[in-house]
Amino acid sequence: MKKRILVILGQPDRKSYGGALAAAYIEGARTHGAEVRELYLGEIRFNPAPVGKPGEFEPDLVQAQEAIKWAEHLVFVYPIWWGTIPALLKGFIERTFLPGFAVNFHDDSPLWDKLLAGRSARLIVTLNTPSLIYRWVFGRPGHTTMKRTILEFCGVKPVRITEVGPVKNSTQEKRTQWLHKVRELGGRCR
Repeated sequence: MKKRILVILGQPDRKSYGGALAAAYIEGARTHGAEVRELYLGEIRFNPAPVGKPGEFEPDLVQAQEAIKWAEHLVFVYPIWWGTIPALLKGFIERTFLPGFAVNFHDDSPLWDKLLAGRSARLIVTLNTPSLIYRWVFGRPGHTTMKRTILEFCGVKPVRITEVGPVKNSTQEKRTQWLHKVRELGGRCR
C-alpha cells in the first residue's frame, strides 16, 4: 500500500530554496511509490487573522483540512525567521488546527483528545544561524513550537526534524548536498 504524504511549504515563495527542498522531498517520495499531495501556503487564499464571523472558513482551508485528514505523514518545509516559524505558517495552523479537527478539549478535565493521532511528521527547516547556536543559545524555539506545542499536542508522533543550514553564504555544492539528502528522506518516506 502506498504511503500518503502531504508536503506543506510554510513560506510565501515556492521558488525559494525551501521550495527546492520541498520539490526534492516530493521527487524522492514519488520515485519510491508514495502518493503525495502538495500545499503551498503562499498560493492558497486565506486570512491568517480574520475579522468577522468566527464561523467563516475559506474553501482553501477546507481543502487543506481534507488533505491533512487524508495524509499518514505530514512534511513541513519552512525557514526559521526571528527564531521561530514564519507568520504565514503560524496563521495557517491557527486557522486549520482547530478544536473538533486537531484536538477536542473537555469542560470538566484539563486533558484533551488528540485528533491527529496516527500520523507522523518531518520538519525540514532552513536556518541561517548555526545549529549549535540555535540550540544552546536560543533554545530552539521554532522547533519546540512545531514539534511539541503544535504537532505532538494534536497527537502527531513521531515528529522528526531535519535542519538545513546555515544557508546564508553556503556554497552551491553544499546546497546541492542538502537537496540530495532531502530527496533521500523522501525516498524513505520519513
